[in-house]
Order: sequence, then structure tokens, then C-alpha cells
Amino acid sequence: MARAIMLQGTGSDVGKTVLVAGLCRLAANRGLTVRPFKPQNMSNNAAVADDGGEIGRAQWLQSLAARTPSSVHMNPVLLKPQSENGSQIIVQGRVFGQAKGRDYQRLKPQLLGAVLESFEKVAAGADLVIVEGAGSPAEINLRAGDIANMGFATRAGVPVVLVGDIDRGGVIASLVGTHAILDDADRAMISGYIINKFRGDVSLFDDGIRAIEGFTGWPCFGIVPWLAGAGRLPAEDSVVLERLAKGKEGALKIAVPVLPRIANFDDLDPLRTEPDVELVFVRSGARIPADASLVVLPGSKSTISDLADFRAQGWDRDLQAHVRRGGRVIGICGGYQMLGRIVHDPLGIEGGTLETPGLGLLDVETEMAPEKTVRNSHAHSTEYDDAPLAGYQIHLGVTRGPDCDRPSAIIDGAPDGALSVDGRIMGTYLHGLFGSDAYRARLLQSFGLSGEGGNYRESVDRALDEIASGLEKHLDPRWLAGLVG
Repeated sequence: MARAIMLQGTGSDVGKTVLVAGLCRLAANRGLTVRPFKPQNMSNNAAVADDGGEIGRAQWLQSLAARTPSSVHMNPVLLKPQSENGSQIIVQGRVFGQAKGRDYQRLKPQLLGAVLESFEKVAAGADLVIVEGAGSPAEINLRAGDIANMGFATRAGVPVVLVGDIDRGGVIASLVGTHAILDDADRAMISGYIINKFRGDVSLFDDGIRAIEGFTGWPCFGIVPWLAGAGRLPAEDSVVLERLAKGKEGALKIAVPVLPRIANFDDLDPLRTEPDVELVFVRSGARIPADASLVVLPGSKSTISDLADFRAQGWDRDLQAHVRRGGRVIGICGGYQMLGRIVHDPLGIEGGTLETPGLGLLDVETEMAPEKTVRNSHAHSTEYDDAPLAGYQIHLGVTRGPDCDRPSAIIDGAPDGALSVDGRIMGTYLHGLFGSDAYRARLLQSFGLSGEGGNYRESVDRALDEIASGLEKHLDPRWLAGLVG
């Protein structure tokens, strides 16, 4: 069995995903066969693994960091929220079912077998597996049947490093409090801790380290500062959207309505890196900016529910005014479905509403169907001189109508999407559209920009190397030597 270490957090959004990615890249740079693993993830930002099936986008990124093909076994349980208290459950890449929170708690012991099976597959042939927890082990009310944190660590015998986020405050209390409320068996799994997102003079925290050790006996494996490269990585979950109210001002304003069940919003990340683009995430209660040149409707885990919210916000009127002013619109996946005349759901797949009018900007109709399209795809644009595209599809439903006679792309040899007669409204099922450098350049050039933002994939790769170098500098060298040699 490969060596393994698990990073658990004192809470959500403490930076576990970035640290795991950085350690994967550091180990890969030292010649190790390293693989990421996350027993349970909750995110509507999904990816299609290289062996087919859905995994969390973060585990796809971590496999990229590890320079290894992604697999559904790297994230055997993926929860995709569909409502305030219910999620679609993906097990080893395939739809397992749906459950509300309390029902899912009863399912977890049944899913532990799949988690342990996947861990064995990921560990086979690897030198090192770096595991990411979910939430916090201090959620002791969820400890019975846990598969995401200590429930996994104790069953698989994987030692734990606890990560605390000093930027949010209270890091000493978070670490000491976690120590205090864990039972003896869980506490024994923790070998030490890392302080993350530190700003300023590290020596000012020397007394903090002594205090934590006095209360817990745990050693500190390093104090990691804010790493600039982390801001250039694809975002994992909707927590980050709270901080992305607005990008820096640029020559081209692109507005993105933030839907309650927004999915795969990392589609927008390549646009954030463009120096002449101002990407505005429009929050609930705000208006779509009248001076936006382009509005992008992102993916959605629940098209019908998000359509209702779109109208409740008054964004349908804003969008119509935008189009009357000559503005352009791109809809991706669920956003594409919303742009049509109507969405049918005869089987009630998304809930009780069997039919709802769309926004009427494309002459198409969508019918939801139980079969789910999940695949990586190669394509080319029909708009911009056959510009090459590469991305993936994850969607329910089939879209048809007269505007589909003008496809926006050819995906795997078949027409996809739709264009309005005047070409200003476009829809597609292809995620990753803006990550295709040639397409992104041509799109920006159509607005009069240079469109020379560079190679997005290479920029992500450079960011991973920067993060790995930062961890090598700031983590305890003796601990690192034991981990990656």
C-alpha cells in the first residue's frame, strides 16, 4: 500500500484543496507517483474524469497537479446540491440517486465500502496518496457513519494533518477546540497541523505555536503565507463567489448572474485572467449592469428552479433590455436551456414543475430526460473560423429547434448548440469553452480587443509550480522529507 497523508481542516474553505494540489505537484516534481483522493465532496463544480464519470473539479485539478490521469476513484462520492436540503449523489462517477440531508446520513455507512474500494484502487501502484477531507472533523454531530474525515482516516489507517486558516481569525481556538472535542481514537490520528493564509511577520506567531502545542501536544508542520498562485487556479465551490463580486476594471464588461444552483462556474476563470476584461458577478438584489457588452448565463444544477429565481430577481427584464441595446449573450449548459422558449420536464426530474417558459432569446425547446450526458469532448467553433475547442459535457436534457440549424459548435463530429439569426445570442452544452485560447481570443477580438491573454492551461500549470515552491519554502523540511523525500 502506498504511503498516505490526509489534510483535514478546522472548517470549510481553509485552503485544503490548494495545499493538496501544491503537495501533489511538489511530490511529482521530485519524481514520485502521487495521486489525490477525496472520499466525499460536495460541489456543483464537476469534471469528467479521464476514465469517464463525474468527479469534483478540485480532484481533477489535483490530478493535473500530480501529473497523473484523473479517475472517478479519486472522488468516489460526489454530492451535487439541487435544493436547500437535497443533493444528487454520484458514486464512483455514476448517478446513485438523490437524497435529502437526513436520508443521506443513513446512506453513508453503505457508501463507505465504495470509498475504501476506490482508495485501494488509487493507492495501487502509487508512491504517495494525498487525501483531502471535507468540512471539519470537529462536526462531531456527524461523526456516526462519517466517510469524509475521521470515519475514513480511522478505517483506512491514514494519519491526519489539521489545517487552520489564520486569515479568518480564531485559529488557536479552532485548533485547540478541535483537539478538545475529538474522542481519543480520532485525536490519535492527528500527527500535527499547518497554519494557512498567514500575512506579515511569521515570528509574531511564535507564542501562538507554543500555546497550541501546550494545549494539544501537536507539532506545527509550517506556517504558509497567502500564495499568489492560488488566485490563478480554478475555483472549487460557490464559497469563493462571495468574494468575486467584481473583477478589475477593463475595456470589456462581462456580466454573470449568480444563480442559486450555479454549476461549473470555473468556466469563467479564463476570462478573469484577461487584462482587458472586467468580469462582474451579479449577486441577488443587484441589476445586470446596463453597460455590460456580454452577459454569460452559466451552468445550473436545476434549470427550472434557477429560471424562476432569474425572473424573481428581474434579470429577465434586464436581459431583454441588454439585447435591445445590441448586447450579446452566451448560455452554457443550463444557461443555454434557459435561453430557449420552453423547458419541459415531463418526468419531474427536477421537481414538481413539469413545464416552464424560457427566456425566449433562442428558438429552441429543451426536454429533460433521465439519461445523463457525461463525457470529455473535442470540438471546433462554427462562429470563428473553426477555432479548436476542448472541454466536457455534463447535462440532462435534449435541446431542439430552428436555431439549432445554426449550431455554435461541432462536438465529436455532431452539431451542438444554437445561434440566433443575428448571431448575438449563442448557446452550447460545452463546458470549458473560454479555456480554449483560440476561441477566447477570437471572441475578445470580436469586441475590438487584442485577445492576446496567452495560454490559460499553461498559466494554471505555472501557478501549481509556484504553489509547490512556496510549500517547499515554508513547510517544515523534516516533515517534508518524510513525506516526499
